Amino acid sequence: MSAVRPLWAVEGGRVVIEGTGFEVDPFLPRVLIGGVPARLATASSTQLAAIVPSGLEGGHTPVRLENIPGETAYVEIGSPLATGLHQVDSPAIDRTGNVYVTFSGSRGQQGPVAIFVVRPDGSREPFVSDLANPTSLAFGPDGALYASSRFEGSVHRVAQDGSTKVVASDLGVACGIAFAEDGTLYVGDRSGSILRVREGRATAFASIPPSVAAFHLAFGPDKWLYVTAPTLGSRDSVYRVSPDGEVHVFFEGFGRPQGLGFDARGDLYVVDALAGGSGVYRLRLDQSSQPEQVVAGGELIGLAFDPPGGFVLASTDTVYRFAAGRP
Repeated sequence: MSAVRPLWAVEGGRVVIEGTGFEVDPFLPRVLIGGVPARLATASSTQLAAIVPSGLEGGHTPVRLENIPGETAYVEIGSPLATGLHQVDSPAIDRTGNVYVTFSGSRGQQGPVAIFVVRPDGSREPFVSDLANPTSLAFGPDGALYASSRFEGSVHRVAQDGSTKVVASDLGVACGIAFAEDGTLYVGDRSGSILRVREGRATAFASIPPSVAAFHLAFGPDKWLYVTAPTLGSRDSVYRVSPDGEVHVFFEGFGRPQGLGFDARGDLYVVDALAGGSGVYRLRLDQSSQPEQVVAGGELIGLAFDPPGGFVLASTDTVYRFAAGRP
């Protein structure tokens, strides 16, 4: 075994073990991740693709081949932070490391809890109850949490006590939200419009192809708005929208791009399934290299970076924490 990639993963993700002379006939090698047998998705004499099993503790986790001499490799496994959720977009993290997650529900459904807060110690508390279909979360320039409702076509400001106030309405199927550097709110209507909201009034800002799921928005360090909008097509794009509303294709070739975000270095991370590898991909804004898969994951939806360090990933029902570092 000479290498393992990527070096970060969550349960259900596919990690590739590289080497030479793997014996695959008549019996496949036995791969152990964290001491637990891992199912092989593909196998050859130089490469084994193993599925990360569920139930691992997370953290720095050994990967080895049973009964085969060689060095042990390690991957960082995300620890489940919260389960029983329904995420449609990325979680949100405040300055102190609290993670905000949703139970969005089916269209029109309003459950007993719409938004939970997960404290740095892992405890989970109900936070917002009076909101149907909470969809996307973002922190505004005032430090408050904002949430869109795809059912009501609105964006709500969330007070510290969990009460909500409508700040914009008539937004169509309101999904992704993001704030520009000057504090202006941008909202993605998945029917094909990106709206700019000023003083509670929404105007058309840009148009991109409609999505079958949700729009996902994030502002880059270059002050351009980056957008993903998964469709039923075999290839989808990451869009880049200028401050004047001009839409450009930043990268074309993802399978189903969803949540996206920027790290402290200014690199863009996109959740997607590309060339059979589901997980998180890193893209350089100068496009000096092709997207690199940095995290292996199953059916992931979004991600968020923790200001104190680390990051979280979300599937439709689970949020995973990586305690430190960036992929």
